[in-house]
Amino acid sequence: MTITTFGAIIGLSVSIILIIKKFEPFYCLVFGALVGGIVGGADLVSTVEYMANGAQSMAPAILRVMTSGFLAATLIKTGAVDRISEEIIKILGIKKSILGIVLSAMVLSAVGVDLDVVVLTVGPIGMSIGHKLGYSKLAILLAALGGGKAGNIISPNPNTLAAATNFNVDLSSVMLANIVPAICGVLVTTVLAKTLINKVSKINIDIDIQEDENLPSLFASIIGPIVAICLLFLGNVSSIVVDPLVALPVGAIVCIIATKNLVHTKEYLSYGVEKMQGVCILLLGTGTLVGIIQMSNLQHSTISLLDTLSIPQFLLAPISGMVMSLATASTTGGATIASSTFSSAILNSGLSGIAGASMVNAGACVFEHLPHGALFHASTKSVPMDLIERFKLIHYEIAIGLVIVFVSTIMQFFMMSL
Repeated sequence: MTITTFGAIIGLSVSIILIIKKFEPFYCLVFGALVGGIVGGADLVSTVEYMANGAQSMAPAILRVMTSGFLAATLIKTGAVDRISEEIIKILGIKKSILGIVLSAMVLSAVGVDLDVVVLTVGPIGMSIGHKLGYSKLAILLAALGGGKAGNIISPNPNTLAAATNFNVDLSSVMLANIVPAICGVLVTTVLAKTLINKVSKINIDIDIQEDENLPSLFASIIGPIVAICLLFLGNVSSIVVDPLVALPVGAIVCIIATKNLVHTKEYLSYGVEKMQGVCILLLGTGTLVGIIQMSNLQHSTISLLDTLSIPQFLLAPISGMVMSLATASTTGGATIASSTFSSAILNSGLSGIAGASMVNAGACVFEHLPHGALFHASTKSVPMDLIERFKLIHYEIAIGLVIVFVSTIMQFFMMSL
């Protein structure tokens, strides 16, 4: 039984409205899926079956996301994220402090740290630098957000994992495909952040970040992520393919040993599960909506619309990622729904799985910071400011995301035409 396009759109709209109204996102997605199936012409039994099948399809991504939590937990709990961030800013010096904040956020996000945690980690360090140099809060926060956005599209984070899984390609290949767009994101963020240095409110609270002698060395901090990333990339240079399910926990174990924290392993495992359970629950809810959309005519209607507007079909990849991130205010939600729903149509347009996954992932970073998502509110806490001031950054963040997705699309189009 096929669900109408109207039903799928209504289901998605109901979910969006409820999320914006601050209801629990998981239940918003499930309720929206239920409404979409029934309005779209399916009976209750079929609707529930489609929802369950959609949630079931999320199992591989959820399994990998849960294991990635172990690496993220060790980096956070051992102090590795703080050491990496401090060292990057220290190496670049005060004169290049904005670039230091951008690169710090990018590296932390790229090695697998959740973007919310990245902003909350880099924010206080940026505040200290901003107070000494007389920089505005907006400049510091944009540097952290833009750097994190750039790193997120080349990371083993849930969004990249979901895109790679749904297109059935290696995670490392998707990470590698967006390196140039990420670099462009760093450059644009640095330029835009510098234009905001003297805008609006200055940092008037002296936050002196003292160097913690108990933090691990830089080598001990980075060796775990390096091992994990090297294992992921083995498949690109040899016949040995290491799944993220194995590579990321191995990186975590190496990090624990290098930082001499074996005694805290149980604590880190628990923290990893705690950090990722919210994301996994979101993925389950997303799966129910995906199940309805996949059984609808939405794919065909979207392709027909692109044809009517004379838009090349391969642009469905970045456009779907952008639209779904606009709906969910989440890179993970946007990348998951877009890659699950439109992967077949995107592949039929002539794109490879790697190209499709990387473009969807890039598109999903454009609107992740909107107010109905968690990142908006986490970032407001990282560099304390009122909501009116925080809203002034949104168009800058969209601009950074658009540059990233534009470069990603141009690159993949060029590769496709070779």
